[in-house]
Amino acid sequence: MPIENDDQIAELLRETKTIAMIGASDNPSRASYGVMKFLQEKGYRVFPVNPTITGEHIHGEFVWRELSEIGEPIDVVDIFRNSEAAGEAVDQAIAAGARAVWMQLGVINEDAAKRAEAAGLKVVMDRCPKIEMPRLGL
Repeated sequence: MPIENDDQIAELLRETKTIAMIGASDNPSRASYGVMKFLQEKGYRVFPVNPTITGEHIHGEFVWRELSEIGEPIDVVDIFRNSEAAGEAVDQAIAAGARAVWMQLGVINEDAAKRAEAAGLKVVMDRCPKIEMPRLGL
């Protein structure tokens, strides 16, 4: 079961230092652009992942093609992809040794969530940290 409990969500956010954002965008009108900036302002190191703009920079961070290239420990993989594409993102998160996957608002993939949990990852689904953090007083 994905994490629904506020205390567990807050604990995950407090323990997290690094976030890989799959589907990060350099377009200021996209939600991922603002969420990445928000997370950086909260002290997280955010690694943007987007194969279409690999090698570019978003908010000062190099954009990676895929998670496996980052080469640093990843606490949370934040998924800004549609629900169907979230399955591949979750599989990459498992392979990269991430501690958790976070599927953004409207992103729901029960099969991927079960695979992540079976691999020992925490799962948050259909939520946004930019909304959850202020709501939880973080």
